[in-house]
Amino acid sequence: MPFPRTSGILLHPTSLPSQFGIGDLGNQAYRFVDFLVESNQQIWQILPLGPTGYGDSPYQCFSAMAGNPLLISLEELQAQGLLSRDDLSNPPDFPLSIDFGWVIHIKMPLLQKACDRFRMQPDPQKYQAFEAFCQSADWLEDFALFMALKEIHRGASWQTWEPEIAQRKPEAIAHKQQELAAEIFYHKFLQFEFAQQWSSLKQYANEKGIQILGDLPIYVAHDSAEVWAHPEYFHLDPETGEPALMAGVPPDYFSETGQLWGNPIYNWDRLQQENFSWWMQRFQVMLNSVDLIRIDHFRGFQAYWAVPQGETTAIKGEWVEAPGTELFLQLQKELGSLPIIAEDLGFITPEVEALRDQFDFPGMKILQFAFDGGADNPYLPFCYTPNTVVYTGTHDNNTTVGWFEARSPEEQQSVTQYFSAPTSAEIHWDLIRLALSSVSNQAITPLQDILGLGTASRMNSPGQAEHNWGWRYEAGALTAEMSDRLRTLTQIYGRNPK
Repeated sequence: MPFPRTSGILLHPTSLPSQFGIGDLGNQAYRFVDFLVESNQQIWQILPLGPTGYGDSPYQCFSAMAGNPLLISLEELQAQGLLSRDDLSNPPDFPLSIDFGWVIHIKMPLLQKACDRFRMQPDPQKYQAFEAFCQSADWLEDFALFMALKEIHRGASWQTWEPEIAQRKPEAIAHKQQELAAEIFYHKFLQFEFAQQWSSLKQYANEKGIQILGDLPIYVAHDSAEVWAHPEYFHLDPETGEPALMAGVPPDYFSETGQLWGNPIYNWDRLQQENFSWWMQRFQVMLNSVDLIRIDHFRGFQAYWAVPQGETTAIKGEWVEAPGTELFLQLQKELGSLPIIAEDLGFITPEVEALRDQFDFPGMKILQFAFDGGADNPYLPFCYTPNTVVYTGTHDNNTTVGWFEARSPEEQQSVTQYFSAPTSAEIHWDLIRLALSSVSNQAITPLQDILGLGTASRMNSPGQAEHNWGWRYEAGALTAEMSDRLRTLTQIYGRNPK
């Protein structure tokens, strides 16, 4: 599905300013949409929005379908009468970088208070909408019970729970559903509020001409509602419930030992026998929330790197073919034309390219990869084709300023000599201009690069378990001058179809 010539900004909602320690779906999110409009952008690319666990990674969520309650705006709950002004008075002096533990400690009790008020004194119209949401979200029952069970097990992974619960014995599950009714209601309420607030924000963006580009990780976390509820769809050890085969990638640009993600590998034979019904549900849930989808680790749909249980690095794995063609044909049959962007980075074979091109999915080009290896480097702009998406860098890269500063003088020169007026004074704007001027139909810039920030503002370092995902920008950082500059470049290079 080729896309028109447009551009946009990459920013996870957690990176928005707020007074409660983490970005949310409140006023600042709407102001960011306004900044996109003023800058003549058409795309807001987000990362996954699911509920995060250990490590705080949006790529390791407790559910592939649910939203992160920490993104719920407390001010919006106050506007609904579910929290009072006193409830939100005198918030702690949170650091600019997200301290997830502190945010959870402060924010979750307030969300519980809002839920209690909603349950005790429900607005009839709102409660009717809540019940309709619960009935329509067919993944919600499993997720709410899963989260309630995690709480009584002090956060322990599901395979360590008592066997009758871990294995979902009907009598034991029915008993827990009754015993944990209040806790289950709470988690359903959180998902309802998240969905309401996200839907309102997306509608505002769409009405302003902004499309939301969502992110679908190919794998789900082992400690997730989906793996617990549907173990038959994954390669698990039947005795322990641990992944029998783990996902990852072999050694590459990011890591000499590869990346061992630890997610369980799919049982593709079982999924295909059921016409990929679980994948149909997952894509439909995603398409209800976003306009476009970037599939993370697209190559895993052609062949995936499978690492045996017990390995501590991703070195000793093997490539196994996956039924990607059959999956996407079924998706086309059931859901129609697919607004998908393929993350085709890393070790890409002709077979992966053929799968991408069979469905006309745009691939990705990263400018930070372009300036080493000579004139045949496929990431140099003169090698691009229109049906691609160009980035200065992604959430997994250093910021452009940080990347450039980490290069040797000779390596810096290999970058600056590419430009007609060689300089390193504003390398971030040089790469933004280069991306916008390319033939790629889409050009996406992380907000850190527009702000000209260094390595301290990096979002994620692959292979590093801690100190990721915490970056936020300060209120007032988005200036009119910045917007004017981005709008001018966007217009010069024809990325304003309006």
